Amino acid sequence: MNTIFSITQKQLYDFLLNIAPIRPVFIWGAPGIGKSAIVENFAAELGMNCVSLLGSQLAPEDIIGVPQIKDGYSVFCPPKIIAQNEPYCLFLDELNACSQEVQKAFYSLIHDRRIGEFILPEGTIVIGAGNRAQDSAIVKPMSSALINRMVHVQLRVSHKDWLEWAYEHEIHPYVIEYIQMRPDHLWSEPPKTEEPFSTPRSWHMLSDCLYAYGKNLKEKDVELLASSCLSPHVAGQFKAFIKQVQSKYDLAKIMNGELRWPDQPEERDLLYFMAQSFRAQLIKELPKENTMMKGNQRQLAFRSKDLIKELSSISLEIAQMVVSEQKGEVLPAWFMLEVIRDLPRLVAKKDG
Repeated sequence: MNTIFSITQKQLYDFLLNIAPIRPVFIWGAPGIGKSAIVENFAAELGMNCVSLLGSQLAPEDIIGVPQIKDGYSVFCPPKIIAQNEPYCLFLDELNACSQEVQKAFYSLIHDRRIGEFILPEGTIVIGAGNRAQDSAIVKPMSSALINRMVHVQLRVSHKDWLEWAYEHEIHPYVIEYIQMRPDHLWSEPPKTEEPFSTPRSWHMLSDCLYAYGKNLKEKDVELLASSCLSPHVAGQFKAFIKQVQSKYDLAKIMNGELRWPDQPEERDLLYFMAQSFRAQLIKELPKENTMMKGNQRQLAFRSKDLIKELSSISLEIAQMVVSEQKGEVLPAWFMLEVIRDLPRLVAKKDG
């Protein structure tokens, strides 16, 4: 479903507000990015009761009901949870995890808002959601007839939207500060192996765990909690971040020349994290073309070459990591040319 237009959390609220009252909507997206929470909050903001049905746990009779004999005729009695008198939001979660028989049971409910002789109350909203095939989740092919009965949109993660939500919901300060520094770590692709992975939901879980430990949080506790909730690489980076927070080191002070890079062997994980954060800041701050540079950006570029040189004297491998391509992200070409000119040993070693 990568061909479907993708929108952020805020954009999804606006989309639902305009489209959901007139047509059923289906939200595609990876696990843990907030599909269910958004629908529930959307219904609450409209003052509507939200009735959630979990597709993976449904049988056809849970939708169409069971027959009874009335006046010599069989009549299907719809489930009480669906047959309500007041308009409500019907949320069909994991809809594409249903069996084909259950999907058929949804046809008239979604398209005609009807189950047998029962018609959903005027104003009722129907919203479906499900994971994608590439998410390593339980999904089944959705019939073309069912697909064609809904308006489709794909939800993507926005760190700006999530941080705004995190402030409002008092997510742990360590989590907020880390995502501000490393927004690219808010979400990662679901792994092919059975292990935790980073999503907005898992960061929320980590926040709850950190609060549970309170002020007695130790380094080993951070390592345990992070590895229990996050992708292994991100967990290691978060542990190093906490180590930085609780130590004297601060990236801003290093970049201003007030401090030097941590250079002790036992601080290697901290050095790696700070170098990664340094690289992320360069990608964010330096323009694609040097002709577009402002004064503060020129100073940053000049200072950064000195910092990379200092870093290479401590760990050539970590310095190489700063200037190398990672997940398709590269430093500006003009900056790399200056690095090659001024630090040939670094680049020559890397190429070798």
